[in-house]
Amino acid sequence: MAVQEVAAARGPGVSPGVSRAPIIAVEGAEEALPGQEGAVAAYRGARLCRRRRQFFRSAKVKTLGLVGESGCGKSTVARTVLRLVEPTSGTIWLNGHDITRLGKAALRPHRRQMQIIFQDPFSSLNPRMSAGDIVGEPLQVHGIAHGKEKEERVAALFDQVGLRRLQMRSFPHEFSGGQRQRICIARALALNPKLIIGDEPVSALDVSIQAQVINLMMDLQRDKNLSYLFIAHDLAVVEHISHRIAVMYLGKIVEYTDKQTLFTNPLHPYTEALLAAVPIPNPRLKRQKQLLQGDVPSPINPPPGCTFHTRCPYAEARCRIDVPALREVKPGHMVSCHLR
Repeated sequence: MAVQEVAAARGPGVSPGVSRAPIIAVEGAEEALPGQEGAVAAYRGARLCRRRRQFFRSAKVKTLGLVGESGCGKSTVARTVLRLVEPTSGTIWLNGHDITRLGKAALRPHRRQMQIIFQDPFSSLNPRMSAGDIVGEPLQVHGIAHGKEKEERVAALFDQVGLRRLQMRSFPHEFSGGQRQRICIARALALNPKLIIGDEPVSALDVSIQAQVINLMMDLQRDKNLSYLFIAHDLAVVEHISHRIAVMYLGKIVEYTDKQTLFTNPLHPYTEALLAAVPIPNPRLKRQKQLLQGDVPSPINPPPGCTFHTRCPYAEARCRIDVPALREVKPGHMVSCHLR
């Protein structure tokens, strides 16, 4: 599977310098995962670039939403960006610094700048540790605070995410799902990162709790000037929190634009199908259904040409042969399709 460019490319010979450095950039990365039938490419030729000068053109543009079906490689991209999964090849830049091959000691200062919120809050928390110890562990590991100072910082983080300080001594099983996710958010904030990756952080929560957590993340983003890479299945959630959205199919970015354009004028057939599947909360209104035929191809043996041609209602002969490039068809609107 391949992740292509989702923002303006760096010009020839331009290195990721400090003044023009992107928040996060992944270029030419490949990830091969071992399988029973041989190595499976989780993504190939990755290019995920968020340049301050272009992607963050205004203070309001701070969240990139990444959507796609299960198994398309979204979480693998997120974990590779964080170096939780080692890329087979390619380069990862964080604030202009190449962190691709850094060892554990050299990578540690950079880990403070990027954190993750996992999908399942219960399984991502140590059941043997109190909530206060969980949130304070990053401070201790990185040698930032110990003892009373650490306790005061943890208490302040609990206040920021809407938890009571008395709950610092409670254990994960004593919290509700939404409260556990607030603990995960507090842990991610402990080191004052610049980038937080949310790997479907609200999909395991009730709808009412989802809204609370999303609003909390948006408030924290405004107060702390955070950048988010937000991964989700729910397009309504992505529309609410994201400023720009990348649509991923079988490991490849097939469309990338701002959220308003994506929801009002989608260009890729896969994006059209995703939006057509979203229910309208009004029984008097009907949306024309666009059912996709067949199943998602196997990443072990992806189809030639456009990987979506096996399910695309508009596929032509060249779609089965030539791989479409991700190109800018309108200002700020990129699509990987021969027909658009």
